[in-house]
Amino acid sequence: MVIVVIGGVLTTLPLEFGFLLAGRVLQGIGLGCVPLLMSVARTHMSSRGSASTIAGLSVASTVGIGVGYPLIGLIEQVSGLRAAYGLGLALSVAALAVAWLVIPREKPGPVPRIDWWGAALLALGTTGVLILIADQSVWRTPLGWLPLLVASVVVLAGWVTVELHVPAPLVNLRVLSQPTVLGANVAMLVAGVGMYLLFTLFTRYLQTPSSADYGFALPGIASGAALIPFSALGFVAGRTTPMLIRRTGVRWAYLLSAVAVMCAAVIFALTLDSMAAVMIAMAVLGFGVGGISAVMPRLVLTRVPDEETASVLTVNAIVRSIGFSIGSAVGGLLLTVATSDGELIPARGGYVTAALWALPPLALSVAIVCARPVTRRGRART
Repeated sequence: MVIVVIGGVLTTLPLEFGFLLAGRVLQGIGLGCVPLLMSVARTHMSSRGSASTIAGLSVASTVGIGVGYPLIGLIEQVSGLRAAYGLGLALSVAALAVAWLVIPREKPGPVPRIDWWGAALLALGTTGVLILIADQSVWRTPLGWLPLLVASVVVLAGWVTVELHVPAPLVNLRVLSQPTVLGANVAMLVAGVGMYLLFTLFTRYLQTPSSADYGFALPGIASGAALIPFSALGFVAGRTTPMLIRRTGVRWAYLLSAVAVMCAAVIFALTLDSMAAVMIAMAVLGFGVGGISAVMPRLVLTRVPDEETASVLTVNAIVRSIGFSIGSAVGGLLLTVATSDGELIPARGGYVTAALWALPPLALSVAIVCARPVTRRGRART
């Protein structure tokens, strides 16, 4: 958190662009705090208390954008970009203070060596994969995508080799290869594709300019405020899903959450001309995304030792980011296909088709979760 605060200072001060960019890079390290907090909760809280806390952290890291986007957008409009970054700095300082006062101090003991090589190779490899997914321009010629693909594969292969041979690996690949952990990560990947495909469609549709025959032409702040139902229902799901898991089990909780996301896709596809219906679809999507986010730590941590919690959750977060990136890219591709030559805006039917394309990956994720090995109630430490 100290590094995140330093990044916040660099973004807030009226310095050159290079300092702003460096500050944003440092702030990105804060994303790694979420798995660490989940690990702390799992280690120092009771089983029931840690389950609800981990679910809440997972939900907040996913659906919190519905609060952050409109708030930051409003401050930027009223007071400027630096003021918006200033709010981020203030929140980071507050989080650092709370962490210092609340998080238990570790008992003195041997300090394991940091796997710097593993961290560097994983960062480089996943960056290459994300560029291939998100940047469509690299696919225009084999000279753009082929070297990057080969380099990413080689780097990730090197990362696997390093992780299997160092005494204290960044990620214990033997734990990740367990059927329950592997299945949960694959389910997260394909579910992330469907969820973020819909999210990007909804936000883009709301901002479609008035020159089109559809959409609502919402300006920046209004389109950000439209995300509030998404976050509100997401947080509701985060509070109710742990109770649902205790009553029905993780499979039913995941199934109901995924069905909610599917319902959002169908509502959106059938009611594009109604602002109220699209907002309802956004809220239902938030509930489904929040539910999946709350269930996923429970799925991925089944039979995982406490000391591996942070690394397993970090990999799950990376998998989720890759799924989100694929979903965003697929949504953009489908809308591009629906755009006629010489036009800048896709046809209305392109949004219907793209929304329905979210259903197969979500159904696949449900099948993966339902096919996972059954864990006896009370046996797994989650």
